[in-house]
Amino acid sequence: MSATTHWLATATAQAVLERGGNAFDAATAAGFVLHVVEPHLNGPGGDLTGVFATSSEPTPRVLMGQGPAPAGATIAHYRGEGLDLVPGAGGLAAAIPGSVDAWLLLLDEHGTWELADVLAFAIGYARDGHPVVGRVGTTIETVAQLFTEHWPTSAQLWMPEGRAPREGEVIRNAAYARTLERLLEAGAGAGDRRGRIAAARREWKEGFVAREAVAFLRTPHRHSSGTDHAAVITEADFAGFSASFEPAVTLDFRGTTVAKTGAWGQGPMLLQTLAILDGLPDEAMDPSTAEGAHHVLEALKLALADRDAHYGEDIADGALETLLSADYARERRALIGAEASHEFRPGRPDGREPFVPPLDEEPDEAAAAGVGEPTVVLSGETRGDTCHVDVVDRWGNVVAVTPSGGWLQSSPTIPELGFCLGSRLQMTWLTEGTPSSLKPGARPRTTLTPTLLLRDGQPVAALGSPGGDQQDQWQLLYLLRTLVGGYSPQQAIDAPALHTTSMPGSFWPRTWTPGGAVVEDRLGEDVIAELERRGHRITRGGDWSLGRLSSVGRDPATGVLSAAANPRGAQGYAAGR
Repeated sequence: MSATTHWLATATAQAVLERGGNAFDAATAAGFVLHVVEPHLNGPGGDLTGVFATSSEPTPRVLMGQGPAPAGATIAHYRGEGLDLVPGAGGLAAAIPGSVDAWLLLLDEHGTWELADVLAFAIGYARDGHPVVGRVGTTIETVAQLFTEHWPTSAQLWMPEGRAPREGEVIRNAAYARTLERLLEAGAGAGDRRGRIAAARREWKEGFVAREAVAFLRTPHRHSSGTDHAAVITEADFAGFSASFEPAVTLDFRGTTVAKTGAWGQGPMLLQTLAILDGLPDEAMDPSTAEGAHHVLEALKLALADRDAHYGEDIADGALETLLSADYARERRALIGAEASHEFRPGRPDGREPFVPPLDEEPDEAAAAGVGEPTVVLSGETRGDTCHVDVVDRWGNVVAVTPSGGWLQSSPTIPELGFCLGSRLQMTWLTEGTPSSLKPGARPRTTLTPTLLLRDGQPVAALGSPGGDQQDQWQLLYLLRTLVGGYSPQQAIDAPALHTTSMPGSFWPRTWTPGGAVVEDRLGEDVIAELERRGHRITRGGDWSLGRLSSVGRDPATGVLSAAANPRGAQGYAAGR
């Protein structure tokens, strides 16, 4: 079974499975297709995280494709450029690209297919074209003036006729097709499958990709700050990074083990929220009721405050264990009252003093359009997003991967490569001594956060969603509805969604809405009115607007597979047989 955020990626993954490939072959092929068909949501110059289990080793593992800050990315340099925040777009926001190396690592270690066969789908869609989804054109329209006035190479690729593409028009990216072909050519003389993959990884990190990207971004160009700067990334930065595998961080909730990334991502925030809610009666955590929605929103605020105060590459030793402990969850649960909190309330695990980020409220929407990882603006509509892939195969391999970054509005297109670099460094602070300060060689605290579920030590489901700060918030609703409410996966995805905006955003310009909550209107007038009475500052997002969840599942007892995908936007797709 395959489920992704775009039907062509799902079709690609399913084609690989039908032809004998395993879940890792299928996910990798789909991942490269997503570079082509959702270029406003992810790209080769971006990053990813994954969580997976194999049929022979069910212990959950994390695929770490989050590149760190370049060696020249120091707070002193950025402050010297006149910046108070890392920009949301432009070369100074670029971490070392991690997505391609991570996909190739996953294929090398756990796949079975030749790299040329895996990449053939993406090469075909890039060279021969594919019908573009409407949101690609909408995204390009938001940054059309930036492209035409400041980023001409982006305008050349994405606006070849002087305008954004219209929904259904066939678009091509011959430069990216050629980039993938050159990676294949690098391994032509290798002796075996793994040798050919290794050669492609070397060429990416030490060959033409690094050379072209570094040389192009050395020229000062416009950033989201409204000022021009040169990037600091070097060829040595490219060469020094390798994707890797890491242990997952887990929490048991209602008989299910939930597996996430470490605190260099926001994944443990979901675990914290589950631990806080776990002490409540079932009916008190039902997101479809006013009481349950209130408790969900308040628990999320507490966990998100801890994320912003304590998470990062430099999280204190032992802090995560305390943050996930039952005693700490009990302390945090006691802070939930009958009224909505409008405060930023991080805890003090083991007495540690929390970092309190700047608490700036929302600017005009237009000021931030097109620059961040796409969260949700005040209207409730998304201005972009991320991507997601879930695959489970006949042997019991299961994988969830959330690729993002390097979207077409991140920085100027590198013309010889057909893509741009990402902007993940905007999640770091230009303040010394915080757990997520900008620091050369340190990973920015990513929002990318797929989930793996296990029962009795066996993987039973994989899921995830695009959505920046909302990714784990929407996954929380899914878990509460399936693990507590008895919903089927598709029912849980279809059910009305909500999330809080009462935390500093992870993306430039890093603002918050105290007491803010965005809800789908389908939650119901009575529920919404009661939330407002309790003090939540409600933004209505329409009936079908929040979340792009997908999931796959496997029953270890029967081997029966399942999948579910999001109907919002008519773009996600689940398939299988």
